[in-house]
Amino acid sequence: MNDAATTVEPDVLIRLSGITKTYGNGPAAFQALRGIDLSVREGEFVAIMGPSGSGKSTAMNILGCLDTPTSGEYVFDGVHVEHLSRDQRALLRRNYLGFVFQGFNLLARTTAQENVELPLLYRGENTEARHRIGMEALRSVGLAEWAHHTSSELSGGQQQRVAIARAIVTNPKVLLADEPTGNLDSKRGHEIMELLVSMNRDHGITILMVTHEHDIAAYAKRIVHFVDGQIAHDNENGGAP
Repeated sequence: MNDAATTVEPDVLIRLSGITKTYGNGPAAFQALRGIDLSVREGEFVAIMGPSGSGKSTAMNILGCLDTPTSGEYVFDGVHVEHLSRDQRALLRRNYLGFVFQGFNLLARTTAQENVELPLLYRGENTEARHRIGMEALRSVGLAEWAHHTSSELSGGQQQRVAIARAIVTNPKVLLADEPTGNLDSKRGHEIMELLVSMNRDHGITILMVTHEHDIAAYAKRIVHFVDGQIAHDNENGGAP
């Protein structure tokens, strides 16, 4: 990705500068983001918090190349994302980003391994490579023995582990997690967080996570609070409790 020169510090993977996002026009216009400045170093684990309507989800959509800013700069690994075409942003998502959602988003009546292999299918990997890499990803989340079970045969915690395996199967630089424990009970939620911490610590995956739960945010090394479309607080944190 380092094919565009920029002045980003060497260890900064992501930089947002003056990012705004406005929906609608005229009197009905709503400014979801009001000039966001945020830098994320490679290997960080950042929790993003804030009340409903604070702009945290909008910011995550822009970071994940699912939406574009109205103004400002978004630099990812030296590349100005705001200058990329729709197809180029799709390639960035496919090759550098992994996504974990609150709702798991697994295909029904499809095995855990088939779900995990889906991003590899989109990348054009052959069958043998898909099976090998997919099984490695499932093994890394402790679900190798469940590879041939469908989603309906898995618990909520197991389904989220499959979703994490699917997110990391392409070896992304960044994992974007949107309320990854929102549909889980407390015990399963903390198990998922311990898994994310291990991915960050042992594999160096940069993690950006939206959550409204303070005990979940406590696992991150840094907590960013959004209020009214702006960053109100950005504090270092001790990490996993």
